[in-house]
Amino acid sequence: MIRDEPLVLGIETSCDETGVGIVRGNTLLADAIASSVDQHARFGGVVPEVASRAHLEAMEPTIERALADAGIAFSDVDAFAVTAGPGLPGALMVGVAAAKAYALSLGKPLYGVNHLAAHVCVDQLEHGPLPKPCVALLVSGGHSSLLLVPDVAGDVRSLGSTVDDAAGEAFDKVARVLDLGFPGGPVIDRMARDGDPAAIAFPRGKYNDGTYDFSFSGLKTAVARWVEAKERAGEPVPAADVAASFQEAVVDVLTQKALKVCKDNGVRDLLIGGGVAANSRLRALAAERCEAAGVRLRVPRPKLCTDNGAMVAALGSELVASGAAPSDLSLPADSSLPIETITL
Repeated sequence: MIRDEPLVLGIETSCDETGVGIVRGNTLLADAIASSVDQHARFGGVVPEVASRAHLEAMEPTIERALADAGIAFSDVDAFAVTAGPGLPGALMVGVAAAKAYALSLGKPLYGVNHLAAHVCVDQLEHGPLPKPCVALLVSGGHSSLLLVPDVAGDVRSLGSTVDDAAGEAFDKVARVLDLGFPGGPVIDRMARDGDPAAIAFPRGKYNDGTYDFSFSGLKTAVARWVEAKERAGEPVPAADVAASFQEAVVDVLTQKALKVCKDNGVRDLLIGGGVAANSRLRALAAERCEAAGVRLRVPRPKLCTDNGAMVAALGSELVASGAAPSDLSLPADSSLPIETITL
C-alpha cells in the first residue's frame, strides 16, 4: 500500500445489499455489508420497495462501520464512488443520493460507476492489476455477460449476454421448484455435492449456436417439468440429483462460451465475477477447462463475488488513477446503464 494513493469510499445499492468499501489504491481497507435478503425470503425474491427502504435504514450505520474497520475519519476520504447503474431504480437512487450528499458536504469528487465494470475491477484487490486485455464472464441474479476488457477504466465491450433468464435467476427459480427457499444459489451448490451431475440430461441452451449469448429459461422450465412428472407419478424427487444435474448444465454452458470468447479473440486471461462466481462447481470446472486450454483464470474470493462496496471503491480508485473526470452532482441513477458506459 502506498500512502499517497487516494483513499476512495464506494457505495453499492443496486439490489438487496447495502455495501460500503474503502480502498487505497488496490489495497482493501474495509468491506462492510448489510443485507436485506431475509426480508425478501418470504416473498421468494427481491421486492424493490423493501430493498429501497432497507438501504435507507442501513446506509448510515454501514458507512460508520466501514470507517471504523478502516480506522479512518470521514475527512480522510479523498473521493467517493457509487453504483449509478444498472440495478433496481429505487435502490440505486438511495445510494446515489447518499453519495452526492457526502461528496458535497466534504467537498470531495464523486464518481458514478457501472455495477458490471465494478464486478470486473474488484479482482484487482486480490490479484493485482488486470491483464490488458482480458475476458470477463459476469454471472449473477440479473446478468450473464461475456465482456472483452482492454481497459476496465475506459474500454469494456459486451460480446454476449443472456437472452432471457440470467444464470442466478435460474438458480433461484429451480430452488423454488425444489422448495429450497431463497436465495437459491448457495443451497443448490451445497445440495449438488451429494448428487450425480450426470443423473438427468437437462438441455444446454445455445450451447453450440455460434454466438456468445446465453439462454437459461428453457433449462429452468425443463427442470420444473421433470420434477412435476415425478410428482404426478407419485415418485420421490431426487433433489440432490436434480440440483447437481441442473448446476452442471449451467456451468457447462458458461465455461464453454467463456473459453470460446478467449480463443476467438486470442486472449489468454479469463476473469469470472458476479454472485454466481461463488459457485464451487463453476470455479472447479472453469479451472479444469482453463488449464486444458492454456488460459489463466482469475476468480475473486466468494465474498468479493457478491455485490459489495469494495468493488465500487476499486473501480473508483482505478478511475482516479487514470485521471478520469469526476461525475457532476446532477449524476442520475440509470437502471439500464449499458456496460460500455463505465462512469456517468
